[in-house]
Amino acid sequence: MNDPSSLALEKDRLRKEALSRRKAMATVERIEKSLALADHARSLPIPDGAVVSGFWPIRDEIDPRPLLDLLRQKGHALCLPAIAEPHLVFRKLERGGDLVSAGFGTMEPVEGTEELIPDVLLMPLAAYDKAGNRIGYGKGHYDKAIAALEKSRPLLCIGLAFALQEVDRVPAEAHDKPLDGILTEQGYRAFG
Repeated sequence: MNDPSSLALEKDRLRKEALSRRKAMATVERIEKSLALADHARSLPIPDGAVVSGFWPIRDEIDPRPLLDLLRQKGHALCLPAIAEPHLVFRKLERGGDLVSAGFGTMEPVEGTEELIPDVLLMPLAAYDKAGNRIGYGKGHYDKAIAALEKSRPLLCIGLAFALQEVDRVPAEAHDKPLDGILTEQGYRAFG
């Protein structure tokens, strides 16, 4: 299964299956499991003073906002991705800061907000496996951003997801960078 079109089809199948499981969760269960992320914040290998990029949740994604608020309270500068060319940029996230719709149901800080270079990416995903390979939503936004950011500094990439989004095996391509770790409602797991 090294044919790129076969890999894409397999990823699409796995994405749909994992997202279907996620969508089937009851709203209260989704909220409780999202809140549990913050319970595991101490286990994250985030260096003191690191700039952390989170994300604004869409649809039935795990909600990182309670975790982000806890990281803010611990002194981390926060940012959110904003769609730009040639890749995502990361704009400072502050309490009371202006956010605008970025499409797909997500929000981003308004244009003109200070751009930061994250040390840590807390990333949404559709599916992941025990080796840290991830399947995103198929647009490649994070793949391009990671490639650009890693040219200038080390970058810690941590996926945020529900445990039920794990699959047996993600077919990885050469450009796919495995996650350094995954944080679910069950806790943090490092890869590699």
